[in-house]
Amino acid sequence: MTSRSRASAALAALLLVASAVWLFWDASSRQAAERAGGAAAQAARDAIVAMLSYRPDTVVKDLDAARERLTGRFLDDYTQLVKTVVIPDATNRQITASAKVPSAAVVSASEDHVLVLAYVDQTMTVGTGPGTEKLAATTTTSSVQVSMEKVDGRWLVAAFEPI
Repeated sequence: MTSRSRASAALAALLLVASAVWLFWDASSRQAAERAGGAAAQAARDAIVAMLSYRPDTVVKDLDAARERLTGRFLDDYTQLVKTVVIPDATNRQITASAKVPSAAVVSASEDHVLVLAYVDQTMTVGTGPGTEKLAATTTTSSVQVSMEKVDGRWLVAAFEPI
């Protein structure tokens, strides 16, 4: 075997090993993204229910607990909305809200960022004040895109956009 043949054989072997390593890495990355997607989708479902469900007598506690599932700028925006609009309205108008997520799917996933599309049903009952009769419940159905980020081992909502 000539030195040129040996060099060609070595190069072919190196390319074969590099291809095998890349295929293994790609497969393990995809598996990690799939695992992340499943966990993040469930965390998104749980967070949506927590964010959109409250009772007038426990609204502060309910929505403070929901805030623990959020991160970044969205946490700040949600906190501002809840404190200035949702809590006062829920208390003054005796609003009860209950959310369900009948379906959610992963749109894209990596190990630390997952985009989820969710369908949300929210039922709201409104009274006019303490001790008054409640009005009929209304249910709205909507679709939302939820961006989930892994922070300190937990999947948290980083963005929440109605579609």
